[in-house]
Amino acid sequence: MTSTMDATESAALLYLLRTQPVAALATLHKGAPAVSMVPFTLLPDGTGFVIHVSQLATHTQDMRHNPAVALLVTAPLAVGDSPLALPRASAQGSARTCPPESPGYEAARHAYLAKLPDAEPLFSFGDFSLFVIEPEAIRWVAGFGRAMSLVGARMHEVLGQTA
Repeated sequence: MTSTMDATESAALLYLLRTQPVAALATLHKGAPAVSMVPFTLLPDGTGFVIHVSQLATHTQDMRHNPAVALLVTAPLAVGDSPLALPRASAQGSARTCPPESPGYEAARHAYLAKLPDAEPLFSFGDFSLFVIEPEAIRWVAGFGRAMSLVGARMHEVLGQTA
């Protein structure tokens, strides 16, 4: 297993996070693991993942009760590819609400709609709100036998790279 990330792997991770529209979101639901699917985007400076979720969704209530979450983003599986070689990123972090009056709201909303423009009508629904998931660690599997972990300053340096 690889432990350091080179420029090619860093670019591949960013490409995955910037192009894939959905992630599996893991929350704790009454103390038990629960997984759901959420559209997401990465903030341009790499400081967080933005999701826009309904207050009616179980995962939203879960995040309000326990902000510890994880996201899993995978590349599409092509016919003939081994699932074991599928590039994927798993991020552990803490979810926080991002209300309209907060300083980062407009940037988060803009980033979300730049990637997911069809979601614009949902911003008029009163039960939807933005959350920012601030990553604490990312596990990047670039392919079979090519895995590495990112934490701290190195993680923020990689996630904050411009396209």
